Amino acid sequence: MFLLFPAAALPGINHARELLAERGMAVLGAWALLNLVVSGYYVARTDTRSETHHFHLMNVGWNVVNALLAVWGILQAHPQQVASLTLAESLSAQFSFEKILLLNVGLDVAYICVGSWLRARGALPAASRPERLAGFGRSLWLQGGFLLLFDAGFYFLYHQYAPELLQLMP
Repeated sequence: MFLLFPAAALPGINHARELLAERGMAVLGAWALLNLVVSGYYVARTDTRSETHHFHLMNVGWNVVNALLAVWGILQAHPQQVASLTLAESLSAQFSFEKILLLNVGLDVAYICVGSWLRARGALPAASRPERLAGFGRSLWLQGGFLLLFDAGFYFLYHQYAPELLQLMP
């Protein structure tokens, strides 16, 4: 797509990459806001001794962090200011962000595993506060599952720019 004029293509690729990162953070922010509204509503209206209460409580806590990350990511994205990046800087930014996304995918799998461990631990006869363990575990399944799909999908969308950048190398 950008092969006709390699030197002129770099600012366009950088702009598109940065715009994608900004939009990805907007998706994360929308997910966080949805969770904060829905779970915030239910955490105040459920019995504090129920699994459902702890599920929503964990969702609220989890999505405060997601909202902060989304806001930070949006503030860090500068689609209009990446035109001056060199090819080396662009490649470095590309592969650094890809590494972060792949690390996140691994963490997301760990969150799901911890959720399973919490649920299993809550099912033990001697478990202290089994409703809390089960609720927190279910929340980790939901949040970890969403983040796994989000980070993996984001990686594959973002990675499409790597071959375009590599084709610009002399």
